[in-house]
Amino acid sequence: MNFKKEDKVVVISGKDKGKEGKITKVLRTKNKVVVEGVNIVKKHMKPNGQTTGSIVEMEAAIDASNVMLIDPKTKQRTRIGHTTDKKGKKVRIAKKSGEILD
Repeated sequence: MNFKKEDKVVVISGKDKGKEGKITKVLRTKNKVVVEGVNIVKKHMKPNGQTTGSIVEMEAAIDASNVMLIDPKTKQRTRIGHTTDKKGKKVRIAKKSGEILD
């Protein structure tokens, strides 16, 4: 998976198609990401000793194939490529503009 926390992405399919947001969590084993403001679900919380039960709205995970990175230079969605920098370290680049993302 090519996504990292704090990457700005756009949703390309599903009920939230077209929405943009930052990645708050990456679930690599499940190939999913959590994006702020996207895929809002209602969760029923059980009451415990201090609080009463309630219904909480929260962001649920979305499949990583349903989001694309936003190019920092062109502000459009782009694919991610890999190359090595001058020091020989592997870095991510935006395919649309060639901008280094790391």
